[in-house]
Amino acid sequence: MSGQHMQIGEVAVRTELPLRTIRHYEDAGLVAPSARSQGGFRLYTESDVARLTVVRSMKPLGFTLDEIRTLLETTDRLDSGEQLAPWEVGQLLGRIRGFEQTAQRRVEDLRAQLAQAEEFTGTLAARLGRRR
Repeated sequence: MSGQHMQIGEVAVRTELPLRTIRHYEDAGLVAPSARSQGGFRLYTESDVARLTVVRSMKPLGFTLDEIRTLLETTDRLDSGEQLAPWEVGQLLGRIRGFEQTAQRRVEDLRAQLAQAEEFTGTLAARLGRRR
């Protein structure tokens, strides 16, 4: 399916993102439709869907649109097929490593918050159980 194009509605279903959000990400320069239909409809590829999935995954971790753009530009550069100098590859991989470390820290923070929330709901449930 890599050569096939999808309209924005199918992309929205596949990525579980609202149409408005996809258009916002397009306006922000994070993703651009690969083509337009004769009627002017946005057309996307599997690569575009993968890109939107990255954006969707980064948002709950608190990454800004600028940070997401930086990561996407970094991976685009690595995937460009251009012959890169070893120092540039190292620099790009270091940038990705930084994102990975930040994401790991944020996941741990979310786990801690979830544990606190579960403890709280357990306390409420126990309180309700005693009142019955």
